[in-house]
Amino acid sequence: MFFSPHFPSNGADFCDRLRRAGATVLGIGDTPHEGLAPRLKHALSEYYRIGDMENEDHVLRAMGHFIHRWGRIDRFESLNEHWLEQDAAIRTDFNIPGIKRDFVENLKHKSKMRDFFDKAGIETIRQEKYVDRAGVEAFIARVGYPIVIKPDQGSGASNTVKLEGPADLDAFEQTRRPGLSYVCEQFIDGIVLTYDGLVDRHGRIVFAASHRFEQSIMKVVNADSHLNYYCLPSVDPEVEKAGRAAIAAFDIREKFFHIEFFQTRGDQRIVALEINMRPPGAWMTDAINYAHDMDVYRAWAEMVVHDNAGGPYAGRYFVGYASRKNHIRYVNDHQAILRAFGGKIVHFAPIEKVFSRAMGNFAYQFRSKDFDEVKAIVRFIQAVES
Repeated sequence: MFFSPHFPSNGADFCDRLRRAGATVLGIGDTPHEGLAPRLKHALSEYYRIGDMENEDHVLRAMGHFIHRWGRIDRFESLNEHWLEQDAAIRTDFNIPGIKRDFVENLKHKSKMRDFFDKAGIETIRQEKYVDRAGVEAFIARVGYPIVIKPDQGSGASNTVKLEGPADLDAFEQTRRPGLSYVCEQFIDGIVLTYDGLVDRHGRIVFAASHRFEQSIMKVVNADSHLNYYCLPSVDPEVEKAGRAAIAAFDIREKFFHIEFFQTRGDQRIVALEINMRPPGAWMTDAINYAHDMDVYRAWAEMVVHDNAGGPYAGRYFVGYASRKNHIRYVNDHQAILRAFGGKIVHFAPIEKVFSRAMGNFAYQFRSKDFDEVKAIVRFIQAVES
């Protein structure tokens, strides 16, 4: 059972590979059947449209329909962090293998993740739940400015701010969203390195990759700027060590994983940021494919259906992502980019509006065995008129 197979759009890739692996794929979503992509229609044996995907009764009615028609459901997945809690509830109610209600809180809240990182022996950012201004000021007295305040639950950098001094704290107090739970974190000066991959039903990591973010996503979102990042052909050994320890501590099985670490600029320490039991977002699954000349959608499906992800898969290329924003004036237009680097560009397309604040309005992916060349392409695409 695939929940929300139509959104994000790469749900069609996951459903297609499941069907090719021999699974019967059923879908629940809120888009009319005629609005589904042809490839997705072909992948789904049946699709049930509901009016409100947040409505538990609607979802339960769809489940009842499918169980009556098809029998016991073997897996329930959305591969989407937004539906993490609902996925766990359905698995619990219908005794479907996977993450259940009793564990999902540990994956939803950044404050709860710390216990598992501590268990794994991985350094974590100094953090405290935001209760009131007095508590924040006491935290600042211990760690000093700057600090970062972010929602305890959620992905991306929405509602995340960096406070440089008392005036920023005053501003945050005036604008923070009531009812939203926040955490305060010590600011880490570093880059983000991810540990992304697949862990099988026995707890074995069967594939791993890594992305490098030299920009702050928080700064990109708050400044409404463009984004770039890189998929690397190999995983930093210290990231690999920390990532494996985290997977073992969380004891996650038969899932994608996406773990974010800071690598400090000064002494290159690896510091845990957060863990997500889903594929890396945006175009990162495709970046993995371009970097490793593989089909990670197929590897996941084969792992779920046949307990065999294939491989081993070797990284061959550095893959870059560079987005552009509609409100920014760039030196080089689209045709100039294609003339200069057409042989290196593997994909370009508009970004879905819901993701555009962080990911840009339009983006390019490109690859090379030369990291310096990939960085040069980023500079060419994102060169801004003075």
